[in-house]
Parts: sequence; C-alpha cells; structure tokens
Amino acid sequence: GSTDAILTTIINFNNEKMQITWAAREQFPHENVSFSYTFDEGNHKNWKACPTYLLDQDYNYGCLFETEGPTLAISIRNKNGSEELYSKSLKYDFYIKPNRPKNVTFFWKEDTVTVSCNKPDTAVKCLRLELQYKSKFDKDWQSRTSTCCSVGGQGFDPGKCYYFRVRLKRLVPFCNVVPYSSDWEAETFWKNGTLLDSCDDDIKSQSNTVILLSCLLAVLLLMLILSILLCKWQRLQKSVMPAIPDPKYILADLFSDHNGNFQEWIDKTDPAVVQSKLEYEEPECIIEAESQQEDENSDKQGPQEKPFPFSGAAENNDHNTVQIASTMPTSNTVASFAGFQVLMNDDMYVML
Repeated sequence: GSTDAILTTIINFNNEKMQITWAAREQFPHENVSFSYTFDEGNHKNWKACPTYLLDQDYNYGCLFETEGPTLAISIRNKNGSEELYSKSLKYDFYIKPNRPKNVTFFWKEDTVTVSCNKPDTAVKCLRLELQYKSKFDKDWQSRTSTCCSVGGQGFDPGKCYYFRVRLKRLVPFCNVVPYSSDWEAETFWKNGTLLDSCDDDIKSQSNTVILLSCLLAVLLLMLILSILLCKWQRLQKSVMPAIPDPKYILADLFSDHNGNFQEWIDKTDPAVVQSKLEYEEPECIIEAESQQEDENSDKQGPQEKPFPFSGAAENNDHNTVQIASTMPTSNTVASFAGFQVLMNDDMYVML
C-alpha cells in the first residue's frame, strides 16, 4: 500500500557494505525517522538498529551497514519506533556496485590498444570491462566494452595523445536489477605507446604549430595583396603619367655607329624619323625670311662683302649667290676655314 510508494535507493558495494537512502524532506517532512534491518530468514527475525546514519541538516536520509547474508529486510519507522512507515525484503546481490578495476595495464602494438585488469574474486561472469577514450580533437568520449577483464581495439593514431579511463559494469537484468557500474579508474594519458603526465604539452605544441602556420599564411597573403596593389599602381601611374623616353637611348647609334655624323645617321634611319626631321626643319623658313629681310636692308644701306668669296668663282652667276645667301641664317660671327668664310649663329655646327 502506501509503504511501497516510498522511493529508496539501494546499493551493495561489492558485497561488502550496504547503503540505503530515502528522500527524507519530501517523504517525511515533519519528523525524523528511524531505520532497522536484518539478514535473518523466517518468522523470528533479529532486527538491528542502523549503526551509521547519513544526515541532511539533522534529518536522517540514509543508513550504511555491513553485509551479512544473501537476503535483506529493511524497516523505516517513526522516531520512537512505534509505527512502521516502510518495509521491504530483497536479494542484496541484485544491487551490487562493483569496485574500481585494479592493476590496469595498457598494451600497444602499432594502432591497436589492449587494456586489461585483475579479475575480481567473485561474479566475474556478471562483469564487463568498459574502456572510454578521446583525443584532444574529440568532444565526446568513445566507448568500447568487452568481457572481464580485457578490452581493446584498433584505429588509434600514434601521432595523437589520448585520454583513457576504464570501469567495471554489472550486467542487467541477469545479474542486477539496477545498471550499476564502478567508479572510473584514474585517467591516463598515452601517445604512441608512451605514458605521459598529461596531453597539455601536446596541445600546446599543436597550438604553436597552428599559430606558426597562420602567421606564415598571413604573411604570404599580405605579400600577394601588396604585389597586386603594386601592379595596379604601376598601371595607374603609366596611364596618368606616361614615361618620357630618354633621348640618349634614341640617339645612341648616332654616336656609336656614325661618330656624330648627323647627315649620315639621318639618311640611314627609318623614314619616319626623316619625316620627323623634316617637321622640325620648318623654323628654317622663318630664318630664311629673316635673312631676306636683312638682305633688303643691306641693299638700301649699300654694297657689302659677300659672305662666301671663292677664288676663281667669278663664273658663278648672281642667282646662285643670292640663293646661298638666302638660306644662311642670321649670324653674329664670321668664321674662316681654309680660305672660306662661313656665317654662323649659335644653332649651327660644321662637320669637317
């Protein structure tokens, strides 16, 4: 009836101690209850008071006592023991919680790991050995289970550091009515068959490698961006401010191949250059006009000495003399070479 509705938690610690707890605050809010137990069978039972209570703010919520036999009967009564509030009989070995595995060893062979431990003294067939592991790249534990007392598997990367932990599990429902497992054995850290103090050093080295690669990638990306910007800038510079060719490269063959002989160079140069030369010769027409004006002024002032007196040149007609004189520019200096007088200005040179 009402006594079966009370929820209890029953744990048998490897057939050594029993722990039974109940929700005192919820189920017995107004009184502090008492607990008694017995391992006797039959009608005449010798009830024993709880030797060790578990307390929650001065309220009894559990009892811890030694195991003595295969069957167990419990009773929860009011504080003075006059009224029974809850009772139950059970097989204590259906609530066994195993101890931690002892002498856990790891055996590595390439990518295969085998974990084993000592066999318990009793109920080996009811136990399973569970191995859980994860690397620094895994968020959750991965699990492998085998019969007691050896478990293993393949696929472990020798370059990774792994966390390992093992425990014993009780089979349900053949051996236990509650799926109890032992506490986890202390974690160990392994890499390529070598036991380490922790995986922190491996994580730091990986982090340093990632940081180094990230910095290298950032530098390469920055160099690529700078190269692209430099090419764009050069194109923009050429379009906005085109380069002016250096005349010394254009006229290099004038001095190297023709020894400064302009007439010989211009005759052997591309016609386009000749055309360019002719375009630049237009100012000579202005000079010729100025020379004709000066000749007219000279005719008004009186006869003057001809600029090119040749010995024995009397047979040259006046028309040729006038034509030569009209093509000569205005000069400030008269130079004599081998009996010839040449009228020169600042823009003229004479090839000998």
